[in-house]
Amino acid sequence: MRILLTNDDGIHARGIQALIGELGSIAELFVVAPDRERSGTGHSITVFDPIKVIKAKLAGIKAGWVIGGTPVDCVKLASSKLVGDNIDLVVSGINHGPNLGTDVLYSGTVSAAVEGVIMGSPSIAVSLNSFAADTDFSFAARFTRRVIQNLFKNGMEKKTLLNINIPYLCPQDIKGIRITRLGVRNYENLFEERQDPRGNTYFWMGGGVLEEPQEEDSDVNAVQHSYISITPIHFDLTDYRLVEQYRKSFSQFSHLLGEADDNF
Repeated sequence: MRILLTNDDGIHARGIQALIGELGSIAELFVVAPDRERSGTGHSITVFDPIKVIKAKLAGIKAGWVIGGTPVDCVKLASSKLVGDNIDLVVSGINHGPNLGTDVLYSGTVSAAVEGVIMGSPSIAVSLNSFAADTDFSFAARFTRRVIQNLFKNGMEKKTLLNINIPYLCPQDIKGIRITRLGVRNYENLFEERQDPRGNTYFWMGGGVLEEPQEEDSDVNAVQHSYISITPIHFDLTDYRLVEQYRKSFSQFSHLLGEADDNF
């Protein structure tokens, strides 16, 4: 089994190091990760600048590279040039903090897993619900190994990734596992206005999570109630509910194409 490890916290982050220690016994590991923290980069890619690549020497892996780009850049380069397209699984994480609900649209962790699916590899994203500096990733890494072993035993879906969020609790205090859907995750967008030493204005974004009602089967609700959340996600954003409706309602405009109409 050939596993590509990546993340958005940087190649030396404790989460990815925990995965290296846990997964080396079941797979051949390749690590392609950013040179520094790239949280909140979403699915951004580097197109106007060169991407620096440096070989990384890490114990317990087959090969590794440090990338001067985004998490998505890491997966693209790994699949296209560095490792090749014979990757059996992409594992992104373990992220230092959760990726729940609409977080997945901003998350570099989840976006790296999405890119794995786009490049044709089964993928999972793993996040731990803790921001503490001394966070222990050992249980999350062990759980990830068990998930991977189960997936290889029962088959993996190549067009859908699994987004896993683990409560930061003692294992005996975790109530179980829930297969969930994305919940609601919004933030206070607080922009603090400041002045630099030259008198120029800049803004620093902050703001905490807003408490909002959650559906019973949401990922947010699961983690809040001490369950591990596993959410299948695909990148087809089509609203199929409206496709047929709009095909009918917009068909009336077909005869207007090519006609001059200042009011259209």
